Amino acid sequence: MEKILIFGHKNPDTDTICSAIAYADLKSQLGFNVEPVRLGSVSGETQFALDHFKFDAPRLVDTVANEVKGVILVDHNERQQSANDIDQVQVLEVIDHHRIANFETSGPLYYRAEPVGCTATILKKMYKEHGISIRKEIAGLMLSAIISDSLLFKSPTCTKEDVAAARELADIAGVDAESYGLDMLKAGADLSDKTIAQLVSLDSKEFQMGSAKVEIAQVNAVDVNDVLARQAEVEAALSTIISEKGLDLFVFVVTDILNNDSVALALGRAADAVEKAYNVSLVDNKAVLKGVVSRKSQIVPVLTETLK
Repeated sequence: MEKILIFGHKNPDTDTICSAIAYADLKSQLGFNVEPVRLGSVSGETQFALDHFKFDAPRLVDTVANEVKGVILVDHNERQQSANDIDQVQVLEVIDHHRIANFETSGPLYYRAEPVGCTATILKKMYKEHGISIRKEIAGLMLSAIISDSLLFKSPTCTKEDVAAARELADIAGVDAESYGLDMLKAGADLSDKTIAQLVSLDSKEFQMGSAKVEIAQVNAVDVNDVLARQAEVEAALSTIISEKGLDLFVFVVTDILNNDSVALALGRAADAVEKAYNVSLVDNKAVLKGVVSRKSQIVPVLTETLK
């Protein structure tokens, strides 16, 4: 049986890494030859989860067509967020919870997308559907993914399904979701040792919005001023990326995990879209977005509507 690689989006977050590992575990138990891999570095938050549940990070790859003919995508579907040579392999499956855009295949595939807060929530149902129990360590990683994507159940993307799944997974993993989750989020919000290049790429995704090419990066912080104190350096890095990639807009979002607000730093010729979308004024290229914490539900759809 030929090997299949399972991976999430570039600049992987906790859901991407943990869901790739969890789905590889499920597929392996179903008799498939699979390997979870990653398309970028591991964040501090994700490393905290991996260390806690004693997992090694998946192997880093730059391309996939040189290794396999078929792949499975988790936590994404948009081609610009995937492997650079994704057009050279067959996408066999997609397990995702995002919008569907810039995606088509030449053949049929298993595609599962549900409007929940986390890919791991879908995977938990899939374990149950196949009658396969989730072992303690895998449950811990899946719980970590839900906590990350839901900001410990505070994000508007978090559904009752996510909360129920997290509670059950926490029981299996033998941890308290709230105390473990806060420790994990704080580990991810410690940005003191991050370079500017790391800050702007830790969790960054490209989107096509109408005719505009947009990139949105998001970092979590306990104190947003820890990041904004380096604004000049961040802006210089964003300007370089905008020029190199031909972007119309780069939005760098710093989310306060304690107060559940964000500050958006917007650069590019379409920066005024942020002002129109949120009825705010950019002062020194930034604005406070009250109550905004989710890129998926509170930023991407709003900007897409504004720019279409």
